[in-house]
Amino acid sequence: MGLKHSDITAILGPVDETLMAELLATGATASELAEAIAWVNNDEALIGEGRHLPAGRVAALIDILTPEDDEE
Repeated sequence: MGLKHSDITAILGPVDETLMAELLATGATASELAEAIAWVNNDEALIGEGRHLPAGRVAALIDILTPEDDEE
């Protein structure tokens, strides 16, 4: 079953409407969101454990959750 508003706020806390809409549009589950958060916060440790790089909805969530670098 896909993410709900309550899932997102339980995992991330309050988020703005734009981010909420982007996350809901992925069709991801709460467990996929939790996995994406783990990758965003500690990708080196997960790679060190031999976990495969994320793909599919988890990768899409990571793209949404990772701030873009300002290149000047």
